[in-house]
Amino acid sequence: MANLQSKELQTNITLIPLLAILITLAAIFSYINYRFLRLPTAIGLMLIALCMSLLIILLNWLGFGMVNMVGHIVKEIAFDDALLHSMLGFLLFAGALHVNLGDLEKQKWLILTLATLGIVLSIAIIGVLSWWIFGLLGFNISLIYSLLFGALISPTDPIAVLGILKKIGVPKTLETKITGESLFNDGVGVVIFLVILAMATGEGDVQVADIAVLFAKEAIGGILFGLAIGGIAFYMLRSIDQYQVEILTTLALVMGGYALAEAIHVSAPIAIVVAGLMIGNHGRLLAMSDKTRGHVDTFWELVDEILNAVLFVMIGLEVLVINFSTTHLVAGISMVPVVLVARFISVGVPVSIMKLFREFSPRVVSILTWGGLRGGISVALALSLPRGEERDLILSVTYCVVIFSIMVQGLTIGHLVGKQEPTKI
Repeated sequence: MANLQSKELQTNITLIPLLAILITLAAIFSYINYRFLRLPTAIGLMLIALCMSLLIILLNWLGFGMVNMVGHIVKEIAFDDALLHSMLGFLLFAGALHVNLGDLEKQKWLILTLATLGIVLSIAIIGVLSWWIFGLLGFNISLIYSLLFGALISPTDPIAVLGILKKIGVPKTLETKITGESLFNDGVGVVIFLVILAMATGEGDVQVADIAVLFAKEAIGGILFGLAIGGIAFYMLRSIDQYQVEILTTLALVMGGYALAEAIHVSAPIAIVVAGLMIGNHGRLLAMSDKTRGHVDTFWELVDEILNAVLFVMIGLEVLVINFSTTHLVAGISMVPVVLVARFISVGVPVSIMKLFREFSPRVVSILTWGGLRGGISVALALSLPRGEERDLILSVTYCVVIFSIMVQGLTIGHLVGKQEPTKI
């Protein structure tokens, strides 16, 4: 009992210093980016953190031995737990809060198709091609683990997407497509990831019926649960007019709703997105005064900015705890075009079908392909894999794809969009 209490005390003591380190680094890097680089915040912070990590590795090679010390601090952060079970709910709610339901409804069939059929198609393509390429490079990895890689890398990351789209000023209809898809497809992707993970680790004999039941419970259950908690919060907000209490209510909605969704095993990300859409539309219009609306918006914009800054600093620092090798790096570089091809096909097929019923811009498939960014969620899912050679390979490859996605795709998507006609995209 004494040892347990000591361990709990140690955990409580180390939490605040870890947060202090992350917030301090985020503030310093944000200043450097705003003062000198002027890059989109997500890209600038990750670039600076990545450069700092590479400098630490270089100093370690020169005999200063800093990697172990700093790497220990990074490991203490537990990136996967911090993102998937703590930060994700706040970031999804903040993103959904400003998505217009009317705009989303106009694109509902494309968003629904990309978040379901598109994800499944992408997982299959990446799984098969990565299995073949990994084999050529000498890695003894099974097809099921290759499909697992496909499941964690296929969903576009709403955090990365929202963080960058806000800065580059894309047409509204295109922003709705990319944002709407990214808000929902990570929930679908996580469900598929969990099913494949159970098959890969031999934790259960997963049948087609089991997959259907799990998907229904997680996805549909998440939607219904999100509507329920969003409805309760809407009633509470509508019955009072005191912005302090109303902000606290939205905070409780995210924290309590996310934790309860995980406890009852429905999709917490989907639930929070649904609740965020409800509060962001009906709640802001019918349940808040102008004064409250302004305070709520300011509060959640600040939460979004702070957590995004911390998240992308964490992504840049994670390179210190990833076991890179030359072959891992080659595999990671090889997977970049594979992921892009899979994204192109998984977007192109639904759009080609829908062109029979509606008009699209000639370049919409290219723009949606290049704008489908991968980010912290993919890294967190890779970190959650059981330890072993497969995890080391998948984590290294995932990190390479994420770095390329944010740094290269994120910096150039604005140029690709160019002068595209907003009404046709």
